[in-house]
Amino acid sequence: MQTFYSDIHRQHHGRTELYAGTLVPCFEMPARADMVLDRVRATGLGEVCPPSAHGLDPVLAVHDAGYVAFLQSAWQRWQALGRDYDALPKMWQIRRLRQALPEHVEGQLCYYSMDCGTPITAGTWAAISAGADVALSAADALIGGQKGAFALTRPPGHHAARDYCGGYCFFNNAAIAAQHLRANGAKRVALLDVDYHHGNGTQDIFYQRDDVLFLSIHGHPRTEYPFFLGFADECGEGAGLGYNVNYPLPAGSTVDTWFDALAQACGRIAHFAPDALVVSLGVDAYQGDPISRFALSSDDFLRMGERLGRLGLPAVFCLEGGYAVEPIGINAVNVLSAFESSV
Repeated sequence: MQTFYSDIHRQHHGRTELYAGTLVPCFEMPARADMVLDRVRATGLGEVCPPSAHGLDPVLAVHDAGYVAFLQSAWQRWQALGRDYDALPKMWQIRRLRQALPEHVEGQLCYYSMDCGTPITAGTWAAISAGADVALSAADALIGGQKGAFALTRPPGHHAARDYCGGYCFFNNAAIAAQHLRANGAKRVALLDVDYHHGNGTQDIFYQRDDVLFLSIHGHPRTEYPFFLGFADECGEGAGLGYNVNYPLPAGSTVDTWFDALAQACGRIAHFAPDALVVSLGVDAYQGDPISRFALSSDDFLRMGERLGRLGLPAVFCLEGGYAVEPIGINAVNVLSAFESSV
């Protein structure tokens, strides 16, 4: 299996985020990708390839043009105010506040953000642009006939919606890959999110569509981030009714409960009969993850990859969460290697 990777991800390195009421070092850090890349090479998973440049058109196919323009200019505008520290919002639009785009960069940062844990830094634009190219290049591998490809993307993407960032995410890499597959011959694409946290951004992007089936297995939003999306009754709307499937599980759910949900999701995917599969590969369902509350072991990620392989679908895997940094490479590559052995 080919892995697509760009070292440009290092240019995005947030200093702090607000967590549990205090400023802490960012959980999402360059070392996460380092550990995964080291494991890819140590296991001989396959060739590590640089991405090809694709420009902004595939990004604009899933993201709002104003939002993209904001991300492209935000750091320069922030720095022009004499600020050399990370850009974080200080308020959000909530009930009964006017839904209007401010002119000031600080106001736009608040408008286009959903949390205060997703800092924009000097290198954010370069990193997220490279990440989109990584995801698109992995999709190109499937278009060229490969059975599987790994997009070693950082920062992650599944919390990024059409027009807002959050959860460490700016561009929705998995959604960009899925749309690219659709634009290049795939009539239907299934997008499965196995991250501990609901892929609210991906749901937002495809919620009214019937050509991309979105499924997410995650901690229940009654108690788990992102709190406001991910409930079982969110089933899509309009043409997309029935094509959004959430499996919210209580925090602390057993491994058997998690795999029961995966079996249900795989059944829905098989019935949908897609031409390709995109997997938002978060490995923060791991038992030692510092900001998640499931209990999968490293061996369980082998089991996950084997089950996905039995779907018999060509698949792009996009790296999402996973914040137990030491085992992140083992867990991610376990999924990939087991998938490859099963197809």
